[in-house]
Amino acid sequence: MLVHTCKGRWAAWAVFAVLFVPLFALPLLVIAVASLSTHWSGAFPSGPTVEHYAAATRGESLAALSVSLQTAVGAGLLALALGTWAALAAASLGPRLKRVLDALFVLPVAVPSVVVGLAVLVAFSRPPLLLNGTRWIVFVAHTVLVTAFAYQSVSAALTRLDPAYAQMAASLGARPWYVLWRVKLPLLLPSLTAAAGLCFALSMGELSATMMLYPPDWMPLPVKIFAATDRGSLFVGSALAVVLMAATLCVLLAVARVRTRAAYR
Repeated sequence: MLVHTCKGRWAAWAVFAVLFVPLFALPLLVIAVASLSTHWSGAFPSGPTVEHYAAATRGESLAALSVSLQTAVGAGLLALALGTWAALAAASLGPRLKRVLDALFVLPVAVPSVVVGLAVLVAFSRPPLLLNGTRWIVFVAHTVLVTAFAYQSVSAALTRLDPAYAQMAASLGARPWYVLWRVKLPLLLPSLTAAAGLCFALSMGELSATMMLYPPDWMPLPVKIFAATDRGSLFVGSALAVVLMAATLCVLLAVARVRTRAAYR
């Protein structure tokens, strides 16, 4: 909704502040403050320290961050490839078949992620494809959970894509694979980078399905945060959460920079 009056804009900003600060900004601020504290028995924390960050950036915590980054990058790229391929294939289908394909890709996000974790655990715990107890089952679960977002993002971009570019290239003798590689994909690049960032962020924060699947030698950082808070180490858990948010934000900023350049081109 567009607001054209000064009073209307001030009212819109006031409503935004009332909703944003207590629901989004304040909880994140509390986590950041708790990560720098040793006690919080009153209204304000006490005992400022950075020791929690020292523990959160070395040893098992650093290994857990590396696992999260590797899982998110691997699952995000695989989900982007699968989602893009499926969206391009669905664009050439009839309306009924496309609705069926849409429903199949949306199904993993329409049910709780713990159900997806259980389904993956049951499906890959027996031969011929035995992945239970390995890191690969975590990659599979994360890919299943985030592929729907890549598919939806690319599908929405395809509906806005002007078919005249592909038709013009085809009329000049370009083969279908050349049209796809040199015409469609470059035009879809901003949407592809946005989908990649979304898949990465969702994978970095995934916990429910991961708790059911991760092996002892492949513990992502969200599981480490849950374990720390479950033991009562709330301040260490807060520091780990800040590290997780910072790492995710840095990658998203890099992806946003690539997306801006792609949109400019």
